[in-house]
Amino acid sequence: MAKQYDVLFRLLLLGDSGVGKTCLLCRFTDSEFHPAHISTIGVDFKMKTIEVDGIKVRIQIWDTAGQERYQTITKQYYRRAQGIFLVYDISSERSYQHIVKWASDVDEYAPDGVQKILIGNKADEEHKRQVAKEQGLQLAREYGMDFYETSACSNLNIKESFTRLTELVLQAHRKELEGLRTATAPPELTQLEEDEQQTPGGHDNPKNCWC
Repeated sequence: MAKQYDVLFRLLLLGDSGVGKTCLLCRFTDSEFHPAHISTIGVDFKMKTIEVDGIKVRIQIWDTAGQERYQTITKQYYRRAQGIFLVYDISSERSYQHIVKWASDVDEYAPDGVQKILIGNKADEEHKRQVAKEQGLQLAREYGMDFYETSACSNLNIKESFTRLTELVLQAHRKELEGLRTATAPPELTQLEEDEQQTPGGHDNPKNCWC
């Protein structure tokens, strides 16, 4: 049976609890938005296939818990991510300030060359804004990252941000992607395919969409 995709990448969503990581994920993968907040326990994931530059990319998107008590678990997933979203809530100055901590963890635990994008989520809550857009742009410049303000509620920049991170990962792995012209896939991508059938923490199924 022919494969449904050419390569498989792992992306990771990081940020404080309550910034809307699960909502971003569910809006992108299932076009769903649920305003009720249920904290992620440990790590969960969803899958989606998109086409970028003629390449069918299967994205395995891991949604991590933001609470401190889960950090030991979630850090285990950093090392095999090809792309990472660092997410804060524009209505929470605290979550924005904590991006420095999340970025430091990425530097320590993620592989060299991992691609990163900064996300200022909940852009629909302009009346509650505590973080100016320019602050997000400035922080992104300091870390050499692309920056998007997003809203899972209004579907603002959801497809654009996920597509952009996928493009960055593809660009970073151009040499490995020459393997598409041969019968053998890049080792790390093959390993990810093996993981596709496994969910973390002993769960049997990928998560449902509740934020």
